[in-house]
Amino acid sequence: MAAPKRGRSASAQSKPGRSLALILIAIVALTGGMFLSGNTTPRLGIDLAGGTSITLQAKNEPGQPNAINKTNMDTAVAIMNRRVNGLGVSETEVQTQGTSNIIVNIPKGTNSAEARQQVGTTAKLYFRPVLAQEASAGAASSASPSASSSGSAGASPSTTASPSSSASGSQKATGSSSASPSSSATSQGRAVTDALKADSTPSSSASASSSASPSASSSPDASASAAASKLEAEYTALDCSKAAQRATAGKAAKPTDTTVACGQVNGAWYKYVLGPARVDGTDVKKAQAVFDTQGASGWQVQMTFTSGGAKKFADVTGELAKNAQPPQNEFGIVLDGEVVSSPTVSQSITGGQAEISGSFTQEEAQSLSNVLSYGALPLSFRTESVTTVTAALGGQQLHAGLLAGAIGLALVIIYLVAFYRGLSLVAIPSLLVSAVLTYTIMALLGPTIHFALNLPAVCGAIVAIGITADSFIVFFERIRDEIREGRTLRPAVERAWPRARRTILVSDFVSFLAAAVLFIVTVGKVQGFAFTLGLTTVLDVVVVFFFTKPLMTLLARRKFFASGHKWSGLDPKGLGAKAPLRRTRRPAGPVAGPADPKEA
Repeated sequence: MAAPKRGRSASAQSKPGRSLALILIAIVALTGGMFLSGNTTPRLGIDLAGGTSITLQAKNEPGQPNAINKTNMDTAVAIMNRRVNGLGVSETEVQTQGTSNIIVNIPKGTNSAEARQQVGTTAKLYFRPVLAQEASAGAASSASPSASSSGSAGASPSTTASPSSSASGSQKATGSSSASPSSSATSQGRAVTDALKADSTPSSSASASSSASPSASSSPDASASAAASKLEAEYTALDCSKAAQRATAGKAAKPTDTTVACGQVNGAWYKYVLGPARVDGTDVKKAQAVFDTQGASGWQVQMTFTSGGAKKFADVTGELAKNAQPPQNEFGIVLDGEVVSSPTVSQSITGGQAEISGSFTQEEAQSLSNVLSYGALPLSFRTESVTTVTAALGGQQLHAGLLAGAIGLALVIIYLVAFYRGLSLVAIPSLLVSAVLTYTIMALLGPTIHFALNLPAVCGAIVAIGITADSFIVFFERIRDEIREGRTLRPAVERAWPRARRTILVSDFVSFLAAAVLFIVTVGKVQGFAFTLGLTTVLDVVVVFFFTKPLMTLLARRKFFASGHKWSGLDPKGLGAKAPLRRTRRPAGPVAGPADPKEA
């Protein structure tokens, strides 16, 4: 029976090189991937790399004096968080300050400018019938926006479009006639008057909301005439080429109002008269940016409506299709009071799906779909301050953190050398392997999941030094216990490993569980600490199983350690080991006593 036992023991110890080769291959692969990707350093958070801090102040909507409350503020924070995360900006902090302010801290990065633009965007989307349109000052009237629509709503934003200020562009008409803006043949006042008369068509009367707007009514009473006169004056005075007028045009209009608005066509600004909203952004169930590989549309935003929104969209497009003369057969897609696009409708669009297509870039399409997907903010915000956070203070903090980590690592190494002596030849390389794995993975996670290293994350890495060293100490002490029992080193290593493994796994599981809970229940920078702690805890298990234990198995075969040299850290005499256990032959029966003298 002894031979098989030795065979099993030898088999268990004969392949430590495979584990070492495996982890070395992993290190080479991760390091190679890091250099090939060009990301040789981890991304840094705002506290280390600098960035932008924005203070937004909520303002009450017209007719909603009590809109600023805790519920709406918390909803706005949640939506802003989803928006910036959808853009791939991590480590962004969005939090309330007081009762009406929101602080947004955006780290320096490729998408931080886009995030700054989106955090305060109200993203109120409406589909309004176009009653009149014309080129504003400085725009050629021949640049008429026309559109095509066959089962989808097409639009062509200009190349300067942005989520809060997208623009409609020229389009090729298919199955519908195109024409110049209606004002090219009439005066501005006449265009509005004709538009308000046209608003008595079924397209507006069929809307439950349009009846609530006196300006959209065809009744010749005094209030309607006054509203029409006021709208004519606004339309005549509106110059969309001026940023100050664009900033206010149509922004305060209610969904039930007929209003004026601005939009851009091929770099030139146009002004519109828009009827009451027939569909709004809450009717959009999902929006996504896709690339049209079958046609020449390029990047486009595809929208899926809710069941109620699909019916409303089919109704309004069916009514608009009855008007053959542009712009009365167009509807304006209005985002935050500005016309995103104004496609012509040639037939009712059913099925609950539509698309905005044209000269979108990939970034513009993704930004617009991101805003539409994550909903409208319940409040409007104005930017109170924008502060640039320099990286100077962050550099000092990073230097202090790295210095603290170096001091901690040095103290651990000194302790290992002084107390465990030769066993430090196992512990120190294991710490280095853990450090290399941690660094390369953090560098690769930057572009992959947009992980950014902040100061709390650095603290998590420093704490991980102690966790990793604790695993080595548990293993070493188990080996020493076996030697104290009188066993030689090689069997002591194999007998100590199952007991040490159990303790290490339980300890690391508790640490990982704490990190996971902390990551789930916290936000902002604390999540960086939790993520780093969890990552290094997992790597501790990998290093101990695939590097520390196999290396210890190999060194146990060396004479320096196997003979128990006094500098090996495994000297039996220094550990107070028992004498080696040896078998003794016991007599089979009782021992006979001395013979009776009388019998002698």
